[in-house]
Amino acid sequence: MSALILLTVIQFKEKHSAFTNGGLRALIFNEKSNGLAESGAIVRIGRKVLIDETKFFAWVESQNKAA
Repeated sequence: MSALILLTVIQFKEKHSAFTNGGLRALIFNEKSNGLAESGAIVRIGRKVLIDETKFFAWVESQNKAA
């Protein structure tokens, strides 16, 4: 079992430079319509939004297969 890695949007963007701040925030804003919410990749603790790195990339891979 892999370790749970939760990152803020800024931390995620810095670690994975292919994603922009605005692009990530747009994905999070539309999470209910794009399937990101269903994937469990977005974790909210109060007002803080965190990205589960493993689930996010599993969601990205599923988007690639859907195309």
